[in-house]
Amino acid sequence: TPKKQTMVVVLQPVPKGKTSSVLIPVVDLADPTSKTQIVKACEELGFFKVVNHGVRPDLLTQLEEEATKFFALSQSLKDKAGPADPFGYGSKRIGLQGDVGCVEYILLNANSHLSSTKTTAVFRQTPAIFREAVEEYMEEMKGMSSKVLEMVEEALGIEPKEKLSRLVKVKESDSCFRMNYYKEKEETQAKEEIGFGEHTDPQLISVLRSNDTESNIIP
Repeated sequence: TPKKQTMVVVLQPVPKGKTSSVLIPVVDLADPTSKTQIVKACEELGFFKVVNHGVRPDLLTQLEEEATKFFALSQSLKDKAGPADPFGYGSKRIGLQGDVGCVEYILLNANSHLSSTKTTAVFRQTPAIFREAVEEYMEEMKGMSSKVLEMVEEALGIEPKEKLSRLVKVKESDSCFRMNYYKEKEETQAKEEIGFGEHTDPQLISVLRSNDTESNIIP
């Protein structure tokens, strides 16, 4: 069954001289022609940015702040929510191919109807406000993802209506939510570590957000 994955990426500021520009289509969801732009972006590139998505900026700020506090905890406390299986707290190990990188992450079950002991373990190490922010953010992402999929359905004439978007909303959805944290490190002559291993998302739709931005990228 197709799935949806929502993500927040928590990053340290990119060092000067390390930035690069990529021409990514920007779609304003308030624009009446946005559905046509989305389909074109999917056909030509496979992903796009959305603006005016309706997710409250204060919610985004709060979630980033609380996630950063979790990653700032002592390693012994974070380890109580790990190792990831796949849910919970994970560090350095990326995927199933033995890749190692400079990343820490939390992977949570986004479906409140499905229990996960590791998801619960993460929330035991954080204040109630963190769980509240996570749950509200996931609901906002589901709403935005459904809206985007409905636009695709309408632009492509897919019938019956909500054939795709309902997969995000169903009670049986096995969607998940991942937060990545990349530590700032000094430049060394050692072999460069990767931030995230090569992979393919198997989900129906993935939503990616980096901190210090007001956009979401949907691949």
